Amino acid sequence: MPRTKPSVDAQERFWRAFFRELAFPDGGDSEPDDSADHFAPSGDTMRNLNYQLKQLCHRNRDGSFATQAERERTLALVATQLHELGFRNLSAQGLKPKHVEALVERWTEEGLSAGTMKNRMAHLRWWAEKLDKASMVARSNDAYGIADRRFVTNVSKASVLQEIQLERLTDTNSRLSLELQAAFGLRRAESIKFNASFADRGEVLILKASWCKGGKEREIPIRTAEQRAVLDTVRAHCGKGSLIPAGMTYKAQLDRFKHQCSLAGIHGVHGLRHAYAQARYQELTGWPCPAQGGPTSRQLTPAQKALDRAARLQISRELGHEREQVTAIYLGR
Repeated sequence: MPRTKPSVDAQERFWRAFFRELAFPDGGDSEPDDSADHFAPSGDTMRNLNYQLKQLCHRNRDGSFATQAERERTLALVATQLHELGFRNLSAQGLKPKHVEALVERWTEEGLSAGTMKNRMAHLRWWAEKLDKASMVARSNDAYGIADRRFVTNVSKASVLQEIQLERLTDTNSRLSLELQAAFGLRRAESIKFNASFADRGEVLILKASWCKGGKEREIPIRTAEQRAVLDTVRAHCGKGSLIPAGMTYKAQLDRFKHQCSLAGIHGVHGLRHAYAQARYQELTGWPCPAQGGPTSRQLTPAQKALDRAARLQISRELGHEREQVTAIYLGR
């Protein structure tokens, strides 16, 4: 028998029950209000909307741990800002277009980058979709006048690890995470959660979905002797474990990693991904990328443009992106 879509009344009853449970998680004696719009948790430490969005996030674990944490932080900020904008006693079910427009206006006045605003809009859409109110947030950011990201700079942001910096590190796990970032273009979180016994498949590296941004598993080719040496060192040090020491959480090791980088004078580790992308581009095309002083797109022949596009798509996949356009951040255009 085909599954039928729940009626509007059924959906409304479901969400009313959901918010009643949030209002009285310990089974209090008070009778909950029939309207979720009037929900108020006991105590003054957390506003209605902050509390409800926090619970909504905890009950819907979509995406990687990093994505979940960023979503919860963003929605907590959104709730606070809506309160500051004068929208008092607002519930999660009460989201309306006017709230979204007010937030975008504030963010624009604050001078936030297009990338930051687009990330926040994605979290607003998640909120609306979870409450079956997707129409409250326009599908296109153009509707709010949010400009496209500026990808092209043709200025290299690549960085390389200096031996003198590595010698200052006292935590071997942090050092190996940095070496993995440089060798394979990994993100910081990926390099900390890394487990060589799972990832190392001989000629290719498999990154588990739970390590990666967006929860998407990906493959990276193992091409050089330097890459093999880093992997062998990681495997010898960790055995079958990850670079998060036994008995420690990811957050604890992340804090240690940050502290170690600070001690060593290593700042902006994302530059290691830039360096990886730029080296791969030259390897795949035979010439340096525009960010390294190579020819720009306008200077390439049709045949070179085809090779340029193929290389960018390959690099985008290896870095954990899907779009060729994103590579301009790393390579220039």
